[in-house]
Amino acid sequence: MPVAALKLTCRQDVEDAYRQIVPHVRRTPVVEVDPRDFGLDGFRLFLKLELMQHGGSFKARGAFANLLCRRAPAVGVVAASGGNHGVAVAFAAHRTGIPATIFVPEVSNPAKIAAIRALGADTRLVGQRYDEARAAAEAHAEATGAMSVHAYDSHETLCGQGTVALEFEAQAAPDTVLVATGGGGLIGGMAAYLAGLRRLVAVEPEAAPTLHMALKAGRPVEAPAGGVAADSLAPRQVGERMFPLAQRHVTRSALVTDAAIVEAQKRLWTVCRVAAEPAGAAALAALLSGAYKPDRGEAVGVLICGGNTDAVNFG
Repeated sequence: MPVAALKLTCRQDVEDAYRQIVPHVRRTPVVEVDPRDFGLDGFRLFLKLELMQHGGSFKARGAFANLLCRRAPAVGVVAASGGNHGVAVAFAAHRTGIPATIFVPEVSNPAKIAAIRALGADTRLVGQRYDEARAAAEAHAEATGAMSVHAYDSHETLCGQGTVALEFEAQAAPDTVLVATGGGGLIGGMAAYLAGLRRLVAVEPEAAPTLHMALKAGRPVEAPAGGVAADSLAPRQVGERMFPLAQRHVTRSALVTDAAIVEAQKRLWTVCRVAAEPAGAAALAALLSGAYKPDRGEAVGVLICGGNTDAVNFG
């Protein structure tokens, strides 16, 4: 069925998914931080610490949504991942007693690969980039009948990731939410929930401007896939299911340099003692670098979306 004919994920879908997954995921904390601590001023700043989620990232939400809302066969599930999705699927499979096979590219952070293996998943290293691992995972699903759990381009994944917005809205209701964006499962799900409620800003590395290029082209297109956050924010193109949601409900996209992302990691550590991976710090990098400039008095929410790194001293 053409994607255009598919029903778009909506707020009710996200709420339904939350009822399924809430016993299995953490309600991650939100902290209000004085922007002057980061050398900024004139607005309110809220950080949602989703790196404290099971598996170290928001991905656990989408993984549980898939495993709880669909019926996995006896052979289990299969996923391709730059790292965080693989950790999440391995964790959810471990908790639910479902066998899991995870394909990861060589670019993946060793800490993430180690976490996947520690959770008992059959872990297979294939190719240099995510798309090569994804092709291998698809072939495995075809050959074995395993249930594929897509990292970002499925209805259940969008619904699960969108529950981040549901919580953030209840905890702080910021005027604008900044979200690091790769394949788009997170910002797509959040867009489905926040449609018409809040401004939503996609933050991407200059080295992987996937959604930025898609919005300019009016459709998902292939983009460069490099940079310091390549294991999380560098798919070849955004998901077909999320793109209509982004077109309708993402206010704008902001691009940040690798240097800005690394600086945001350091500042999160020195100011808040939060050890974020590059993707986890990317949204804050948009504020620190001026890629996004809040209005005076604006309440800005920043999602710190992942912490799967083995580096704990950024200073």
